[in-house]
Amino acid sequence: MASVLTMNESMQPEITVVVAERFGVGESPVWDGERQRLLWCDIPAGVIHALDIANGARQRWSFGEPVPSFGLAQGGRLVVALRNDVVLFDPQSGAREVVARLEHAKPEMRLNDGKVGPDGAFWVGSMDAGGDAAKLYRVGPDGSVQVIAEGITISNGLAWNAAGTRLYHSDSRGGMWLDCWDFDAATGAVSNRRRLRDRNEANGRPDGGACDVKGTYWSAGPSAQRINRFSADGVLLGHVDVPLQHPTMPCFGGEDMRTVFVTSLDSKTDDGGLDGIISFRADVPGVPVGKFQR
Repeated sequence: MASVLTMNESMQPEITVVVAERFGVGESPVWDGERQRLLWCDIPAGVIHALDIANGARQRWSFGEPVPSFGLAQGGRLVVALRNDVVLFDPQSGAREVVARLEHAKPEMRLNDGKVGPDGAFWVGSMDAGGDAAKLYRVGPDGSVQVIAEGITISNGLAWNAAGTRLYHSDSRGGMWLDCWDFDAATGAVSNRRRLRDRNEANGRPDGGACDVKGTYWSAGPSAQRINRFSADGVLLGHVDVPLQHPTMPCFGGEDMRTVFVTSLDSKTDDGGLDGIISFRADVPGVPVGKFQR
């Protein structure tokens, strides 16, 4: 029987290799519960991948430009962040519809981590590798764009608790912080922003995140080869060491939402075992992802 990670200890669960493949930047894992498949993107390749967990069938869709993140949308579509645009994409027909265009302060900037919130909007940040001009945006189903936060280097770590009352967000470079807001799922309004973690490189700079139903925030630490588990108040509860050189984001999936999938970016080593997508089991289900309401 595979070991599982419990809430009160840092035992090492059994790791399963889901995809043994090297991606430029494997990111944004999304569990599609209706189709029982895992989706993820390779950012520089501009490709979204899909894996049917039951039979191993693979699909891929190419966009011709970087695909930093995406989420599920109504009618089997996907809401996809490109370099500047947020688009609706129909995997069946290949049709695209531009929802919003975001103008960056510098030509080399692009969008980054994004997720659909409990409010049905697409929340997406940008990245400014050489400064702090990145922002966090809320893109509404009607195409409206609201700037939520500024002064960021690499916007990352978006996740919501099960009740939809807390929003987590991080900066993977710059200050390397993890913040939390109070969140109104009915309106998408945020308030009471506070700092939970600040410049804690020892545990791995904060990258992609996800929440379980008991309120624990799971955060990839790519510079420490681990997935960290933080309390709702930012206390480190434990971590899982993973056989990936640079894990980028966890997501919960599987029929019982207790399988944690983890993507990774190119290890740039000769050891192919440090790349790909892995999974392990947890004893607490994750929070299901929402759908873009358009």
